[in-house]
Amino acid sequence: MAWDEWEQAKAASPASHSAHTRLNQLAASGSGSGADLTVYDDVLGKLGDMARSLHGQLATDGDHARVATFEASNDLFNSGLDMGAGLLEVHDAWNTKLRTLREACGHISNHLDHSRSTHGAEEKKIVLGMQDAGGKTMTVSRIYDQFK
Repeated sequence: MAWDEWEQAKAASPASHSAHTRLNQLAASGSGSGADLTVYDDVLGKLGDMARSLHGQLATDGDHARVATFEASNDLFNSGLDMGAGLLEVHDAWNTKLRTLREACGHISNHLDHSRSTHGAEEKKIVLGMQDAGGKTMTVSRIYDQFK
């Protein structure tokens, strides 16, 4: 969008005369459960294991044709065929994409492991750390009593 288009869009906006913040969220009367995040440790663990497994499979299964493809591209190029250079480009592109995909799987696995441990530590800190003004630990039932 060019600067002029941006200025026109701002001028045409019905809210252009007042500054305010708009949050993207469900309306208060929505059918949501009220919880903004639900974490199931076993699900995160399974997903992390799947990402780790895929990382390992890509390392072996995604790489089995690399040597043959490289040798074929060299043979074709040395025989004077331009297709050898094209095949080498395909070889290099495949290797780049494969490394990127493996790295992504590793990041996903590591992130899920980190999320599991961090969430558990945060939950423990919240449960053990909530105290009233007198320093008394706030149990779930005491918190519930405060909302009555």
